[in-house]
Amino acid sequence: MQTADEMTVKIESLSNLGYGIAKIDGFVVFIENSCPGDILKIKLTKVTKNYAYAQIVEIIEPSLHRIKPFCPMQKVCGACQLQFIDYEYQLELKQKIVQDAIKNLGNIDIEIPKTIPSPEIKNYRRKIQYPISQTKNSGRILAGYYQQKTHEIVNIKYCPIQPEICDKIIEFIRNKANEFGITGYIEKTHSGDLRHVVIRNSAYSKKNLVALVINNTKASDNIKKLAKSIFDEFDEVSGVCVNFNNKQTNVILGKDTKCLFGSDYIEEKILDKIFKIGVNTFFQINPVSAENIFKYVKDYIKANLKSPIVLDAYAGITSFGIVISDVCKQVVSVEENKDSCILANEVLLENNITNVEVHNMDAAKFFEQETRKFDAIILDPPRKGCTKESLDYAYKLAKDTIIYVSCNPATLARDLKYLTEVKGCRIQSIQPFDMFCHTYHIENVAIIKI
Repeated sequence: MQTADEMTVKIESLSNLGYGIAKIDGFVVFIENSCPGDILKIKLTKVTKNYAYAQIVEIIEPSLHRIKPFCPMQKVCGACQLQFIDYEYQLELKQKIVQDAIKNLGNIDIEIPKTIPSPEIKNYRRKIQYPISQTKNSGRILAGYYQQKTHEIVNIKYCPIQPEICDKIIEFIRNKANEFGITGYIEKTHSGDLRHVVIRNSAYSKKNLVALVINNTKASDNIKKLAKSIFDEFDEVSGVCVNFNNKQTNVILGKDTKCLFGSDYIEEKILDKIFKIGVNTFFQINPVSAENIFKYVKDYIKANLKSPIVLDAYAGITSFGIVISDVCKQVVSVEENKDSCILANEVLLENNITNVEVHNMDAAKFFEQETRKFDAIILDPPRKGCTKESLDYAYKLAKDTIIYVSCNPATLARDLKYLTEVKGCRIQSIQPFDMFCHTYHIENVAIIKI
């Protein structure tokens, strides 16, 4: 087989990165925008020794689960890879992705239950991060998501997976930026004023926190004028901040943020607790689905552990620790982001929660120096998962249970394999939750017994 060869295939399954998988005499071919059951005419675009990539030339016979995407930009924008597949089948495919990842554990026999759906599958995304650029000739401001596998911005005027108010704020910024002579960021030359616009939207209060990420170390008068115009225009905007990021990096936010108008946080509610979310603080982008996860963890602790002492590692704004505080004797929270810890302590004080202690430090360093034992440890690491050292310490410090919350089935499987094969732990259950509707991403909660 060679690049540009055309052939007819049937899609058998879906990869963990959302590609349809077909096999030609046992040789694996990955095809974008394809669904299990599709019969397709394809053209090979890349051929390696072990696999190939292809694009669709013609859909000969569509899968029974293929539907018309509700967003006309789906094929161009890289954000919603699975929107052309009906939602119920998306949940089945995500369950299968987790099952396939866990197979790598070897002889562990565990059944993966059905994926718990998101209560909302449109307008659910409450954190918007739009890269900003501009056209070469007219200088028109562009804002949107990157086209798949490129850094070319798809200029998005309407996105049905985020609240409508966010589209209005972005459109206002496009127009006002030109009016104030603010330029969009050009990545190749590291030039221009405005790099990103970040919006945090609250499902609870419906308020928005807007951050203008600029390619500078201080805010110009024109940036300040833009910030004030946003704050004055929208009653739904509770605050406008400027984030300073003049480094040549793909990292969106710089370390320093200054609030120019209004409040530097929004409030979000999970179960019966209200949280404060700032520009730089981590919080789930789909809070109504996240509530299912928090309830699942809280219910497990309440039903299985009596008056426990729990360690909440990689804690963010201590969301797990605060939610479970009323079913625990004590919660110890560890988070390296200073802003998150400040907001967590404010929430604890305002809610008169006295049994949660917050440590602003790296989780691995905390593990290394901690001598207490915990009835349960909650691990909620980033996509890269935990280091072996962190897993070693978690095993050492946990009396009975590790609750591992993961957004990446591959790193979850890797870390569970280490805990079972090297440490002798037992996996009690793994429950998938759909947090990122219409994408290949899937959240899981694994209960691990020591």
